[in-house]
Amino acid sequence: MKIPCALTIAGSDSGGGAGIQADLKTFSALGVHGLSVITALTAQNTRGVFGILEISPEFVGKQIAVVASDFDVELAKTGMLSSSVIINIVKKKTKKHGMRLVVDPVMISATGHPLLKEDAVDALIGLLGQAEVVTPNIPEAQKLSGMRINSVQTMEKAAKAIYKMGPAAVLIKGGHLKGKTVTELLYDGKKIQKFEGERIEAGAIHGTGCSFSSAITAELAKGEQLKDAILKTKKFIESSIEARLEVGKGVQPVNQMSQLYLAAERGHAMDDVWSAAKLLRESREFAKLIPQVGTNIAMALPGAKDLSEIVGLSGRIVRVGEMPHLTGFPEWGISRHVGNIVLTAHRADTRIRAAMNVKYSPEIVKICERMGLIIGKFDRSEEPTKVRTMVWGTEHAIRKAGFVPDVIYDKGGEGKEPMVRLLGSSPLELAARAVRIAENLANTKDF
Repeated sequence: MKIPCALTIAGSDSGGGAGIQADLKTFSALGVHGLSVITALTAQNTRGVFGILEISPEFVGKQIAVVASDFDVELAKTGMLSSSVIINIVKKKTKKHGMRLVVDPVMISATGHPLLKEDAVDALIGLLGQAEVVTPNIPEAQKLSGMRINSVQTMEKAAKAIYKMGPAAVLIKGGHLKGKTVTELLYDGKKIQKFEGERIEAGAIHGTGCSFSSAITAELAKGEQLKDAILKTKKFIESSIEARLEVGKGVQPVNQMSQLYLAAERGHAMDDVWSAAKLLRESREFAKLIPQVGTNIAMALPGAKDLSEIVGLSGRIVRVGEMPHLTGFPEWGISRHVGNIVLTAHRADTRIRAAMNVKYSPEIVKICERMGLIIGKFDRSEEPTKVRTMVWGTEHAIRKAGFVPDVIYDKGGEGKEPMVRLLGSSPLELAARAVRIAENLANTKDF
């Protein structure tokens, strides 16, 4: 499979959150083959940088030459270039091999450790003349421009000042400014363009700058224009921050694989719901567990926040003669009844991701107890006004039990059919459990 290549010329982060490691993860996540030239080794974790070992300029140059001799490298990004001699060799070699550059002027780590020697700033400015775009954050833009930046207006002035240093475009990242929105500002010598997004409250985050510049590099390598590359990058970074990784004891690294994981989870969830529905369809015994309103089964994505992240059947499983019959297919945001149950339970315990409903009878509840399932319940007569019944009822049963029960039932109310809801980690688990309940019920004398 032929795919574009992109090169990162940067330092190694032994903690895996930034630098070469973040760049290569970003390239892979965005469908680009990542190549790397390492300029420095860092002894680093989520709490700080504890040592830096520069690679010799000669070996940095050799890495670039060897990569360029074998791969079709049109786009390269630079990250940590700690000394003027390394910057100069990168400048010379990338120019020789005709590489378009995205320059991330890395100066300080997320934990506050200097990554650029003070006497190398002028050399870094000299590299900007080869940049297709330079991507400083606010502190870096202040250092390059010599201006204090405390607003979008001062960002504009700084971008114009940096543009005079030679890059084809300047993109200042606005995450360090306070406010509910985050504005990235692009200046290409002709006009200012602003890219706004809602701020994600996440505390200190590691790897955003590296991942931002490498995402732009990947999109440009795929043929996107700069504006579209930035728009796609913002979405990529926002999802990477939202799904940040809880690893280490310090700042949390972004999760560049979040969109891939989400896509995989969506596919797995749809497959699981459909497989569970087909399992139930084949069980003659299960037909007698189907309530008058029919059965639905639903699954939540990890961390689901609303019904759009719940997949259920567009129709119901109903009884036709002696057999269950499917009247729909898995779709997102469909099942409000069962969807609200699993969404509420998932908020209380992230291990609970699936729910389904079956008919109520005292015998069914007793069988669930004999199977060792934990039973919860709620009474519709106690329901407050102006609440969503399934949200309130599920919360009530969880609060009373102190955890999420395996089963939650109610005995109905005026115009409301009594119902049993099964909860668990997956639709297939619940479908198998429902079939066992039905088989046990079939063996009772009064069935």
